[in-house]
Amino acid sequence: MVKETHLYDVLGVAPTASESELKSAYRKLALKFHPDKNPEAGDKFKEISHAYEVLSDGNKREVYDRYGEAGLQGEGAGGPGMSAEDLFAQFFGGGFFGGAGAGGRRQPKRCEDMQFALTVTLEDLFKGKTTKLQVTRNIICDKCEGKGGKDGAVRQCQGCEGRGIKVTLRQLGPMIQQVQQVCNECSGEGEVIREKDRCKQCSGKKVVKDKTTLEVHIERGIQNGHKIRFSGEADQAPNMQPGDVIITITEKEHAIFKRQGLDLFCTVKIELLTALAGGSFTIAHLDGRQLLCQVEPGEVIKPGDCRVIPGEGFPEHKRLHNRGDIFVQFDVEFPAPQWAPADTVKMLERVLPERKAMQVDAAATEPVSLQRPEGRRRARAQDQRGHNHSTDGQWEDEQDDHAGGRGGVQCHQQ
Repeated sequence: MVKETHLYDVLGVAPTASESELKSAYRKLALKFHPDKNPEAGDKFKEISHAYEVLSDGNKREVYDRYGEAGLQGEGAGGPGMSAEDLFAQFFGGGFFGGAGAGGRRQPKRCEDMQFALTVTLEDLFKGKTTKLQVTRNIICDKCEGKGGKDGAVRQCQGCEGRGIKVTLRQLGPMIQQVQQVCNECSGEGEVIREKDRCKQCSGKKVVKDKTTLEVHIERGIQNGHKIRFSGEADQAPNMQPGDVIITITEKEHAIFKRQGLDLFCTVKIELLTALAGGSFTIAHLDGRQLLCQVEPGEVIKPGDCRVIPGEGFPEHKRLHNRGDIFVQFDVEFPAPQWAPADTVKMLERVLPERKAMQVDAAATEPVSLQRPEGRRRARAQDQRGHNHSTDGQWEDEQDDHAGGRGGVQCHQQ
């Protein structure tokens, strides 16, 4: 005695219907109510497919007969069943009228894509480059054509009925849990091949290892993180579309330039004379050219100043005529201490702008000496070795740590 008969009623069969009767009933109803033939019967088609999916599975049918649809909700690890279109495609060997799913749009499953990271220099991205990548993948065995053995030697696994999984039922109080496990008889393949009938080349695995070499063309101007796809060059498997090889471009850090979009940024060190009186310097570009840059006489360059070289930046990918700029930041190199004799200093005083006049209150002004930080630190260390540590001395040490770190006092220019 079954608990419910709704699913049997949907297929129009009795609760005692055999497997062949269920299959015949489903065939007629599925063809009649398929959305390709009857667009307004989508819900009815899903209901028919759900009923057949449950009743054609011996374990699910047993649960349904004993507990009704409520029992099916406790399947647990069994998860949701296949979609109505998947069931239809599996039953009829394709979509409606031999198509690939509803409206002929369903595609076979794909193998996983293979991901690679390729590190390239900024020069490679600027000029373009072609490199090679060797890929090891699985391909269909050409000796058995992906069958795994001789014709007729491959048979459906009886332990799992070709599904690759075994379903067991567990009683959890009033509920029934359905648990799926990989079939141990066929290792999840759904098929078994006798050892003597296995293909000698692939040992029944249907695929063999293959090495292929891909030519990777790095186009000019592509960005860091750009992906290059080789369709169908990854693993192959029977009845599945091959995966793709996807290569992600990673930009290597450059010694001179930093890239932001189409613009390049660099820092150039020039002498004080060039900064004050003009001169020239060169920048080694990414394509091997030496860019000769001129600082005009009288154009004073201060430390940190920035100038632009128009149109010498990166080309835009696919629009190579569109170029960015190079931004040059200056680091002015001052001469070593005490480099100028007295007569040179007097000459500089005549040439350079006069010193700004200071407003000094003589009554509140006290002369002090300027010393090098390292000399002051040594003097204080000698002084402290000759005296006991005082509270004031400890306070001064702590101040030094905060101001300049334990490496010594530091001076900061505003």
